[in-house]
Amino acid sequence: MEYSPFCDVWYFYGRFIPHVDNICYFCNCNLDGCQWVPTSFNIGVQRRLKACGCRYHDTNQNINNNIMDLLQQIVERAKADKQRIVLPEALEERTLRAADRVLADDIADIILIGNPTEIHKMAEARALKNIDKATIIDPENNPKSEEYATLLAELRKKKGMTIEQARELVKNPLYLGCMIIKTEGADGQISGALSTTGDTLRPALQIIKCAPGVTCVSGAMLLITQAKEYGENGVVVMGDVAVTPVPDVDQLAQIAVTTAETAKSVAGFKEPRVAMLSFSTKGSASHEVVSKVAEATKLAKQRAPQLKIDGELQADAALVMSVGQKKAPGSAIAGNANVLVVPNLEVGNIGYKLVQRLGNAIAIGPILQGIARPVNDLSRGCSVDDIYYMVAITACQAQDAKKEE
Repeated sequence: MEYSPFCDVWYFYGRFIPHVDNICYFCNCNLDGCQWVPTSFNIGVQRRLKACGCRYHDTNQNINNNIMDLLQQIVERAKADKQRIVLPEALEERTLRAADRVLADDIADIILIGNPTEIHKMAEARALKNIDKATIIDPENNPKSEEYATLLAELRKKKGMTIEQARELVKNPLYLGCMIIKTEGADGQISGALSTTGDTLRPALQIIKCAPGVTCVSGAMLLITQAKEYGENGVVVMGDVAVTPVPDVDQLAQIAVTTAETAKSVAGFKEPRVAMLSFSTKGSASHEVVSKVAEATKLAKQRAPQLKIDGELQADAALVMSVGQKKAPGSAIAGNANVLVVPNLEVGNIGYKLVQRLGNAIAIGPILQGIARPVNDLSRGCSVDDIYYMVAITACQAQDAKKEE
């Protein structure tokens, strides 16, 4: 009997990949009774060693290295220009543990929202030695509450908000965090370990609002694959995968520009090359949805003349050089794209999950984009590692947002 090397069980952002019904995706071993083996890195990935008769050989080592390289680059960029990141769910254990690690590694300055006595009690009980380095703001006893309430009432007066309603809202940690950002006391916020996406986005859109020239928020996904010949050494950024169901021409153009910006600020692409995807390449099919993509491509070029972008392109024409040369000769993007913009949310959500499951890719995100200052949403099934790396990602976005001013 032979020993299979490692049966990988990926866990990222609350999702198990690609483990189904306790069967190893790669070698079909039954994983009952497997021994957990700690990895030499810590990014929410766990592995189990299994003795079996299969011949699977850890083909995912390259993708492991790709993930670590990318995440380490993100952390180093965050460290190089520290940003102030609000964690409004400070009394949530995973959040507090992540904050402790961020502070220990000097990645960002952390602002925790919650009762200081309770936060310190939790930190002491869990031997978290770095929480004292954080700024802690008590929403029930905040000397700036009236200032924030007055500003919030002014921002929302057209919607009929009263000062009394504003005073109550600024006690809500999610609203308070956004008010701190609005008054330039912080640079970004992360929540979602306890809150819904709607609760995370609502105060951000009401208070921080969209970036100049942007009217829609979207979400980008970093896809890390073993196919290094595609994208940027196997890394592709895709948008929108999270927010806007059916973007119009203007919104689709905005998504193209903001996804390219995310590719630069988070994935570290020096030169985003954007493909506007469709089921048609350069007029090979005629349909109103094809026309929408073509018009959005033209508009995106007008919005960002320096951006390298082309469309409409089919996915194979965007990624595969030989196909791109045949279907779109003369295109600088065809066969060379590292940013993929899909025509609607349905395509984006389905597409990244197919690549994730069938293509054995790792998906990092969604990373929200289009807000004037970064506000990111976590899965309620997130790990400490997810929060830790999302702090670094948010810090990189904040750095980029300041450069754009």
